[in-house]
Amino acid sequence: MTIIQIILIGFVALIHIYILYLEMVLWTSKKGIKAFGLKSKEFAEETKIMAANQGLYNGFLAAGLIWSILIKETSFALFFLICVFIAGIYGAYSTKQKKIVYIQSIPALIAIAFILMLK
Repeated sequence: MTIIQIILIGFVALIHIYILYLEMVLWTSKKGIKAFGLKSKEFAEETKIMAANQGLYNGFLAAGLIWSILIKETSFALFFLICVFIAGIYGAYSTKQKKIVYIQSIPALIAIAFILMLK
């Protein structure tokens, strides 16, 4: 695993740790409501358990990416990066928020490209 691959995989992992934090800790705060374009504080309160569950899944993605760095296994990283890429595409489509593609899918795609190019 090259240093550029480690940096890119680590960057995607950090994005997902931050998303975990937003979904599990800040969901009902002004910052969380704004970040996810929620319609109201009441809606945020009603959906906070679902959001925490989503946050946990983002944490699992981050953990898998970090683990792939620790064991220096690019095939493992590819699996999790592809999962992130697909989740970002689906998230953007299902929520009609195109910014998800830029935040999640494109960084994952760049990391995937560097793994495949440098194999």
